[in-house]
Amino acid sequence: SNFLHGLPHFAISIAVEEPRTGQARGEVTQGLIYQPLTDESFWAEKGRGAWLQDRRLRVSARRDLSEALVATGIPFLGHGDIREWTSIFASVAPEVAGIRRFGSAALDLAWVAAGRYDAFWEADLQIWDVAAGILLVREAGGFVSDFRGGDRMHERNEYLATNDGLATKLHKLVAQGVKGL
Repeated sequence: SNFLHGLPHFAISIAVEEPRTGQARGEVTQGLIYQPLTDESFWAEKGRGAWLQDRRLRVSARRDLSEALVATGIPFLGHGDIREWTSIFASVAPEVAGIRRFGSAALDLAWVAAGRYDAFWEADLQIWDVAAGILLVREAGGFVSDFRGGDRMHERNEYLATNDGLATKLHKLVAQGVKGL
């Protein structure tokens, strides 16, 4: 919707999924997130790293939550649970340096991979919004999970991306928010 409203924060996100025998969902082996207005190409290939143009990407090394810049998305028009999001926000916000909401999950994940953001969380996304970004974050040395720290992101439709140093702390805060309902 950013593009449709003339906002300059949007991207094209493409992922290549290789089939796995006997499984409904394959494995994403390549991903590209292109931001046309800045001409930035974030790309990754499984086992070969994540890149911005020709520069290798690494997630931030930040370990202190009070210095962390975190991105999120906000549920709208009946999509998602605004009560859950508000409760998680209330748990996370007092502990971090700042929270941003620009409205492009693909770019938010690319920016976590590039170390621009220290973390990202959001629920109720479409697979095409996150597939390339998940690969980017992982290939940049980051951690992507569901809100509980598990690998059932797609089944639960909840995504938390960060570095290893912040993952446990953020999972606890998000869990507190979910329990706070």
